[in-house]
Parts: sequence; C-alpha cells; structure tokens
Amino acid sequence: MKKNVFCAGRVITCVQIMYLRLSKGGGASMAKVLMNGNEALAEAALAAGCRFYSGYPITPQTEILEYLSWRMEDVDGDFIQAESELAAINMVLGAAAAGARALTTTSGPGFSLKQEGISYLVSMDLPAVIVNVMRIGSGLGDIALGQGDYWQLTRGGGHGDYRTIVLAPNSVQETVDLTIESFDLAEKYRHPVLIASDAAIGKMVEAIEIPKFARHDIDKYDWSIKGCRSGTGQRKIQNTYYTNPDYESFLVSKYAEIEANEQRYEAFEIEDADIVLVAYGVSARVCLDVIEVGFERGIKIGLIRPITLWPFPVKAFDKAKAAQAFLTVEMNILGQMTDDVRLATQHRCPVEHYGSIFEIPTVEGVLTKATQMLEGGL
Repeated sequence: MKKNVFCAGRVITCVQIMYLRLSKGGGASMAKVLMNGNEALAEAALAAGCRFYSGYPITPQTEILEYLSWRMEDVDGDFIQAESELAAINMVLGAAAAGARALTTTSGPGFSLKQEGISYLVSMDLPAVIVNVMRIGSGLGDIALGQGDYWQLTRGGGHGDYRTIVLAPNSVQETVDLTIESFDLAEKYRHPVLIASDAAIGKMVEAIEIPKFARHDIDKYDWSIKGCRSGTGQRKIQNTYYTNPDYESFLVSKYAEIEANEQRYEAFEIEDADIVLVAYGVSARVCLDVIEVGFERGIKIGLIRPITLWPFPVKAFDKAKAAQAFLTVEMNILGQMTDDVRLATQHRCPVEHYGSIFEIPTVEGVLTKATQMLEGGL
C-alpha cells in the first residue's frame, strides 16, 4: 500500500521519494514522474551536479527553496536559507569561486536585489545559475502571473558592460533540460546563466524524466580557489576581467562567440505566414493553439519561440521573409520584447504587441489582434 508523505509543500508518494534518495549516487534515468516546474527545476539542478544552493522565500518560486531544503541533504550538498536575496547571491559568488556548481532562485523584487551580485559574478568570470520565476509589477509587484522582467533579464540588469545568457523554458520537461544545460553553459563561458521561468511554468504539473545524475569535480578548474597544504606554495588567482590588459578584445570576442553559437529557438509555419507571433514561456504554448485555429479560419499564422532570450535568436527571422507583420505575445503591458523583434527584422515591417497580466493570453484575444493587424492593410 502506498503511504503519502507530506514534504516540501506537496504530497508525493514514498515510491518517488525512495527513487530520489537512491539517486544520491547516480543511477539509471528516472521513470516518468509528475512534478511541478519549480520542483522539477530543483531536482534537475541536483542531477547537473549542483551541490550548493542559497536563496530566500518569495512567491512564486518558494517551492524550489522548500524542495532543496530536504533534498540537498540527500546528495551531501549544502543548502542555506539566507537572510536576504543580497546575502544569497553573494554566497553563490563564494561557492562559484571555489569551483562549485551553485544555484540561487528568486522572483521579481528579489531578482532586482541580486543584480549587484550578478554584476560581480560577471566581473570575476565566474559561472553560476540564477533563476527568476517571474510575476507582475514593478516595486513590490504582485504574486500574479506575469512576464514583466524581460528587460532586466536581457539587458544585464546591474551596472557595467555585460549581458547574461538567458534561457526560457515553456514546459516542465524543458525546465529540466535547460536547467541541466545552464550549468554546462555557465562553465563553458565562465559566466552567469539566467533561467527565465514564470509562475505558470513553475506551478504546472507535467510528466517528466530526470537524466542520470552527473558528478561534478569541484577542484577540476585552475581558476577556482583551493586551499594550500602546509609547506606548499600559495596560488594567486586574479579573475577580474577588466584588469586584463586585453580586456576589451576579450569582452567583445566572448559575447560575439555566445551570439554566434548559442541562439536557440523553435519555429512553426513561418516560411509562408502572413503574420508571425513571437512568444516565450507559457505564452508560446497559447500561440501554438492560435496557429491551429488560424489555419481553420484561413489565416496564415506562424510562431517563433525564443528559447534564448539572450542571445536573441535573430537567425530565426531570416526564415520568415513572407511575413507582413510580427506580433509579440507576452504577459506584460508594454511589450518588452518588441524592441528585439524590430532589431531582428531590421524594421522591415510592423511589430506590435498583445499583452496581459494576471492571466495567460487567450487564443481569441491573440487572433483578434492578429486579424486587426492584417486587415489594417499591412
């Protein structure tokens, strides 16, 4: 008989807990289990070899913190509920400097508080993964559904000359896959990687598979801080990029390499579309239905779904040459992605925005806006 155990804010079966705890030493790939996006992200981070987490509770990402509060112990990792988001990001900096795969998660106002720490990670060429499960509003905002942090995610956020790789999943399984990949990308470029989730993706429950657990050697990198044994020579590590006499060429070439190699996207029916939707996260799921309904009504609609918000997938737009217009679909009011779409299309045709907050965009709402654009003689 299955006994239910209350843990980390949800009921999961003892069978699932048994698997998770046995996976401390790795093992076969996990059979499909139902998990919400936040908890799946937490488990995926462990599978990627993350063994340090520091964070602070804030809706709608608190399940990540709750889950890792017990699960990190199972894999001999370190979990810290910090006194603030400021403390959490600086603890991640210390763990990253020591060579650990380190993670912190937050939402909205907490993400703002982490910006200085992210800027310091960039300046020291340190890898780390920072998750923003977005909600709505500036200031304190509100815990409702939203995608209001696009500008802050994609424009650096803190002070200085930098940008960060930003991955945007649109399902629970993709949250798993991109979380694992984020740690590899962070170490490949020695750079922070951001995951742009949202309240809908974080809270929805879907069937997922967690890959085999990876083992991460904390001492494998020569740039990481290591202790000195008695009688051995001390090591000086200087990672601050702008003290490098060639820092300008280093910085330009680093970002050029990321832009050339890491653009990721999905494209649907864009080659002969009259209007192309551009959406990420949960908004992109709605847009797939818009394509189908539009086809039934004789409207040629396509979709570009950026998986990397930065580098923005400008390559995708070369394939949408027939498009008369582009429509961004986001859970925000000001259309924060429209500037990037205008740049990607080189202003060759109109770009407008359909947005909402508090609730996910509707198929009929997007279709109505798209039809109005086409009937306006674009």
